[in-house]
Amino acid sequence: MSDAIEFATGLWTRGITPPLRLADYRLAAFDMDSTLISIECVDEIAAAAGKKAEVAAITEAAMRGEIADYKESLRRRVALLRGVPADALQTVYDTRLRLNPGAERLVATCKSAGLKTLLVSGGFTFFSDRVRDRLGIDFTRSNVLEIADGALTGRMVDQPWGDICDGTEKRRMLLETCAALGIEPQRAIAIGDGANDLPMMAAAGLSVAYHAKPRVRAAAAVAIDSGGLDRLLDVVRA
Repeated sequence: MSDAIEFATGLWTRGITPPLRLADYRLAAFDMDSTLISIECVDEIAAAAGKKAEVAAITEAAMRGEIADYKESLRRRVALLRGVPADALQTVYDTRLRLNPGAERLVATCKSAGLKTLLVSGGFTFFSDRVRDRLGIDFTRSNVLEIADGALTGRMVDQPWGDICDGTEKRRMLLETCAALGIEPQRAIAIGDGANDLPMMAAAGLSVAYHAKPRVRAAAAVAIDSGGLDRLLDVVRA
């Protein structure tokens, strides 16, 4: 963000004049892994197979935008999970998954201001459904891990909308949700941290990078480099 202005310590803006009004927006779309929550779920599942380092290296490269084909990168990672007991998912949820600071306050404030909320994730429904219910999020889209005989098969299940929720699908879901709500995409906020969030961030009226990879930070109108998600409320006020 070479043309960015430091609005407050660790909080940068580019191309906007704060404060903005939260009530001017009607939808807030959130990435999940490393945005709403503090972990990358696929990496933590891989730990159960002793393959965390291998999987995490692919995840990091994908999030930095160094792997052009996100779908293939996810298939590679999920293939390495073959044979992991299905109950490892609950263990990850119980022992490793934590909401990022400020997530509850930001989502609740958006809802109080009349915004609908959307969770779009390249991760998995086992976790996104639980995060959705915990935060009271309205809509979700993410991937389904295939399970057979009590273990992960190393594959994902195709869904009616397609095979994998990648950056293109995140953007399509944001636009589809805007259309269903009868609003222009300019009235949507998109918040993420990785390269697969860039398409939806580009489609939204306000793009927010949260402790993000350099490419994402450089493209966002707001970059939160320190503190919690609710620091967005310093820029977009309820």
